[in-house]
Amino acid sequence: WDFFFNKPANSEPAKPLPVQSLTTAALNAAPERSLYRLGHSTLLIKLRGGWWITDPVFAKRASPFSFAGPKRFHAPPIALHELPPLRGVLLSHDHYDHLDNAAIRALAPKVDIFLCPLGVGDRLQAWGVPASKIVQHDWWQASEVDGLRFTATPAQHFSGRNLSDGNRTLWSSWVIEDLQSENPLRVFFSGDGGYFDGFTEIGRRFGPFNLTLMETGGYDAHWPYVHMHPAQTIQAHKDLGGRWLLPIHNGTFNLAMHAWWDPFEQIVGLAQKSSIAIATPMMGERLDLSAPHAGQPWWRACIQNAQSQSAATQLV
Repeated sequence: WDFFFNKPANSEPAKPLPVQSLTTAALNAAPERSLYRLGHSTLLIKLRGGWWITDPVFAKRASPFSFAGPKRFHAPPIALHELPPLRGVLLSHDHYDHLDNAAIRALAPKVDIFLCPLGVGDRLQAWGVPASKIVQHDWWQASEVDGLRFTATPAQHFSGRNLSDGNRTLWSSWVIEDLQSENPLRVFFSGDGGYFDGFTEIGRRFGPFNLTLMETGGYDAHWPYVHMHPAQTIQAHKDLGGRWLLPIHNGTFNLAMHAWWDPFEQIVGLAQKSSIAIATPMMGERLDLSAPHAGQPWWRACIQNAQSQSAATQLV
């Protein structure tokens, strides 16, 4: 009841959030190991000359309905049809804020391979994706593509897209490894999930990680087992043996009761206290996986503008 009818006003921004626009030409010229955050848990990554995208969601709402449900805070930095050909798509689970039917259908002709947890591939086939392009994984199973290794790893979450199909498909996190180069690269993509001891095991098997892409947003005291609070994100990053942390699952959809900017403020403050290197690039801003940079607290200007406008309205 609270989620649908009693959300605080600051759970979404007063105006669309700023993004750095991307073009096909800019992506074609991007150097190896470039990463661009396009929104929520959608990341575009260039590895071994090919483009990979995680949980591609371009819909205006994270919902089965076009007229209701959580609405985007910002437009994607690049339009769906402007994306370059993709070597692969990496999917964590089938919730609407991670699996976008229209995006999958549009991308299918330009994607070589879809890597996904068990059962999610069946959904893709039902949407018209050829079976030859789909590889489904149980936890700890891996695929090797172009010298890269993608391993589906455990997560503590759930799945389903309606009231009758709960947990019929698997969910996972992913380990991405480029181990055949002079500079080995290990990246962890959390997908969704609560904090659990699986992070320690993943870190033991695959760590340390150059970068962890960690869920930080959409949390609530009532959902401790399926979404991490920022302090738990920090602990999971430590468990994994992460060097740089990039918080995701925030800044795009109104999925919880907290202020839209709370995930950024909390995780940055906690990272500073723990001396953890944290990257907060603006949507569409390039991050070099070989040498990440911290980025700017771009969300603070949005908060200040909203506060100034609110104060002016009260004066009037």
